[in-house]
Amino acid sequence: MLSPNGKLHRRALVAAVLEGRGDMAVIAGLGAPAWDITAVGDTALNLPLWGGMGGAAMIGLGLALAQPERRVLVITGDGEMLMGVGSLATISVQAPKNLSILVCDNEHYGETGMQETATGHGVDLVAMARGAGIKHTMFVTKPDEVAGLRAAIHAGAGPFFAVAKIDAETLPLVLPPREGVILQSRMREAILGPAANLE
Repeated sequence: MLSPNGKLHRRALVAAVLEGRGDMAVIAGLGAPAWDITAVGDTALNLPLWGGMGGAAMIGLGLALAQPERRVLVITGDGEMLMGVGSLATISVQAPKNLSILVCDNEHYGETGMQETATGHGVDLVAMARGAGIKHTMFVTKPDEVAGLRAAIHAGAGPFFAVAKIDAETLPLVLPPREGVILQSRMREAILGPAANLE
């Protein structure tokens, strides 16, 4: 699971985290997180964001509050989390036990040309989450920490926030459906039943 530069392979990490997910709903930030959850297996309980940078954590919060008995996982990148870092305060105050956020941190803006992000210059997203009041956090850099990360996400004892340092590799795209209406409608139906989209 480690690359030659000593960082985790992002797609192997995502596959390990999603193993045995059951009815967990997964929100993926734009770009690599969306491709990675799709590579594991496209499902109606995936909501990959094609745009709306900075919004993944808040969409996850809304879903977690609306569906308190369902585990909700947000998988996003460091660039998007930096853009939406204010969401951590709201998540902390609302404190949904069923919400987990995993930031796959390659220290780059992967969708706009691989410019460096602030996390490559010492900015600590885990410390920011703790400062916002999120008590259950984790920083992952080694393969033997992934099982604990998965267990924490699947436990549903959140809000839980984790950062995993990943390789800034370029992988083949595995694209989900592109149309946002389709993605939203199929998740709505999977959660609320076939009649949900008739309202």
